[in-house]
Amino acid sequence: MPPTGRPAERRLAAVQRALRILDAFTQLPGDAGTNELARLTGINASTVSRTLSTMVDAGYVVHLPGSGRYRLGPHVLALANHALGSLDLRGLARPHLAALEAATGETATLSVPGDPDAVTVDFVSSRSSVASIARIGRPSVAHATATGKVMLAFAGSPAEPPLERFTRRTVTDAAELAAQVEQVRGQGWAWAQGEREPDLNAVAAPVFGAGGELAAILGVQGPAGRFDAAAQDVAVPPLLEHAQALSAELGGAMIGETETPLPQRQ
Repeated sequence: MPPTGRPAERRLAAVQRALRILDAFTQLPGDAGTNELARLTGINASTVSRTLSTMVDAGYVVHLPGSGRYRLGPHVLALANHALGSLDLRGLARPHLAALEAATGETATLSVPGDPDAVTVDFVSSRSSVASIARIGRPSVAHATATGKVMLAFAGSPAEPPLERFTRRTVTDAAELAAQVEQVRGQGWAWAQGEREPDLNAVAAPVFGAGGELAAILGVQGPAGRFDAAAQDVAVPPLLEHAQALSAELGGAMIGETETPLPQRQ
């Protein structure tokens, strides 16, 4: 007879803590210490340490000798590769990413909707010597990225205040963000200028599936000094062209206008 009652609840809580610790690694650029993970998760450091030891034994986390720090392990990569390999979307989108990079000279990205943020699943990096490098698995903060605003417009719930400020350009006023999201919904594309990172600009457009749902988000991103407002405007038509083509391949359709810049952009 399977066990029931409070012991099962305790095991579930332990799993939840482990998942929160794994998620916290995505908020950091590389390896992490116990205290950093405790701060990010709100779990006390001794519990984080015990949980990490268990995950090391299972291959989900690797302990770095001599440093007392940890990084994600090979088993996480194996799971990620298995999940990503099952996405036909990536195969269909790859030629569009390559074409977008060729047309714009900037890094082209493919993201899928997530909860609460869209997540990058593929990209083609710019061939320029100075390039914006995307990271597979990185969430796109909903209120501070072009990809995130597309998700808010076509699949996400309204962003709840308080909205975290990442740079001086981050939109932290809920009413202002709602107005931008409504505009994105009407014209079919979004932009961001230095809102998550000071020197990173981007545009993004939705890709729809056969049922009209948001299936993916195509984006183009580049360094602010080169991918300025004028360059973003030039990138929008090919971005929309490829978003519509990919939507058609998935049995969906593009909506909205195609070339109207957002008037608030400065």
